[in-house]
Amino acid sequence: MDKPSQFTLLTQGRFAPFFWAQFFGAFNDNVFKTALLTVLTFEALDWTTMDRGFLNNLIPGLFILPFVLFSAIAGQLADKFEKSGLVRYIKLLEIAIMLLAAVGWFRHDLWLLIAAVAGMGLHSALFGPVKYAYLPQKLTPDELMGGNGLVEMGTFVGILLGEVLGAVLVLHKPWGIELVAGGTIAIAVAGWLASRAIPVSPAPAPELKINWNLFTESVRNIRFSRHNRPVFMAMLANSWFWFYGAIVLAQFPMYAKQTLHGDHSIFVLLLTIFSLGIGAGSLLCERLSRHTVEIGLVPLGAIGLSIFGIDLFLSSTAYANTNLVDASGFLQQAGSIRILLDCLLIGAFGGVYIVPLFALIQTRCDPKHMSRTIAGMNILNALFMVGAALLAMVLLNAGLSIPQLFLFTAILNALVTAAIFVAVPEFLHRFLAWMKARPVY
Repeated sequence: MDKPSQFTLLTQGRFAPFFWAQFFGAFNDNVFKTALLTVLTFEALDWTTMDRGFLNNLIPGLFILPFVLFSAIAGQLADKFEKSGLVRYIKLLEIAIMLLAAVGWFRHDLWLLIAAVAGMGLHSALFGPVKYAYLPQKLTPDELMGGNGLVEMGTFVGILLGEVLGAVLVLHKPWGIELVAGGTIAIAVAGWLASRAIPVSPAPAPELKINWNLFTESVRNIRFSRHNRPVFMAMLANSWFWFYGAIVLAQFPMYAKQTLHGDHSIFVLLLTIFSLGIGAGSLLCERLSRHTVEIGLVPLGAIGLSIFGIDLFLSSTAYANTNLVDASGFLQQAGSIRILLDCLLIGAFGGVYIVPLFALIQTRCDPKHMSRTIAGMNILNALFMVGAALLAMVLLNAGLSIPQLFLFTAILNALVTAAIFVAVPEFLHRFLAWMKARPVY
């Protein structure tokens, strides 16, 4: 008898309120950040005389910084305290941050808005360990793949919708600023209301004594995880995905402009296709795994990331148009569908790659150390993303084109993931077993 679809979780009180609380958080982050970046791009002189390029790098950097600084504290809090109450406090913090941002919007105070960016980074850093440690407490092992898939899908759809809405609202004259200020407060309130229905989730380590030293606790978290080799390698593999994704996504604006000779609508199209791919791949994991925690899907995802990353290079170099086009004009060009298909499949295989890694960590790490393990992974994710930005800058300054950077990243992905699978042969063993079992299914 077939088991219920993962979508039935969205009708259940143990999952649905949590799903919507995390969705509204990701949605609000990106409405706010995108609105601020958009207004600084198109109306910079009304806000500041500072260099726009500097601000466009400062703002994302300030959002990531709290993950490095405060994830270790967040992990301890999520292990020590009951999670539903902790989520509600975090959501109240989000409302306070958006109220601060509203003052910044109305006063045209850029530094208040930048402080709010760092505040939203803190909000996300505090929520991250709760987000993935909550699922194994409320879902059965055969629901973890589907539940993680829904969370990843919700996160990326929230990111996509937030970026689109933020860019649209802030440029809506004459009420753009008011719409963004009011809208972000309303979204934060919606997240808090959803959090009020999250069921009680007992603390796994209420006796834990908080270590407030950010550095020593960060080191201790990662050192503790290293004792469990499969979990630690899954953490590194997860962080590698964010390295890969950070390089690819960061190039989309200039790739759309310089390589595809398009306007902003093509960047939005690429981002939309990639995000839909991530969502589809994440949801597909439950069906591919047949409701089990199937880490054999991780090599499948890694293979797809390299194959379609390489093909994105090939399809980009074959693209011949040199005239400025919008999204509809781009779709009429030879080779455009192949480029979009590559972006879709990179996203889809990324979803197939990452969801089983979360499930592995959730099922194999010490339950009393779950949130701190996730916090350690978030620290690694942030460091890997910073490394990705630095590497991309070096390679582009060395003369690589953006398509060549895609090729380099795809080849590097093959080498890095191969090293991970050699270090933990279970990934490859499960992949081969999964491949052999396909005809039976």
